[in-house]
Amino acid sequence: MLGRNKNSAYADDGKDKVSTLIGKETTFDGDLTSAETVRIDGVINGNCSCEKKLILSAEGQVKGNITAQSVIISGRVDGDITVQGKLELLSTGKIAGNITAGSLVIDEGAAFDGRCTMSSPSSGNLFADTEEEG
Repeated sequence: MLGRNKNSAYADDGKDKVSTLIGKETTFDGDLTSAETVRIDGVINGNCSCEKKLILSAEGQVKGNITAQSVIISGRVDGDITVQGKLELLSTGKIAGNITAGSLVIDEGAAFDGRCTMSSPSSGNLFADTEEEG
């Protein structure tokens, strides 16, 4: 039963419909906001806010901050990333900025230059109570 739940969760992830696609030869200057899943194959010069999943392909670049429910990074991000759920940094991914995420997966070969703060949805910061103690 545990195996079935795990597999069905992965199957559901694959069914996300991308409602916004920034194509490979496209450069978008400005802030991008979407209530649905976004895939970026081109370049965004601005902040990205997505209520669902943001997918950055190996050719994609974001020069700004990202806020989303979940994020998969295969390309390059120059900015901070705030994710309520899971952030996946794949082997071709590069992040130069700070990360705040509920969970984080970094593949071998990926590059990350910044600080990472793990948070939970209920408390905002998983270690908030322990940091104040000496």
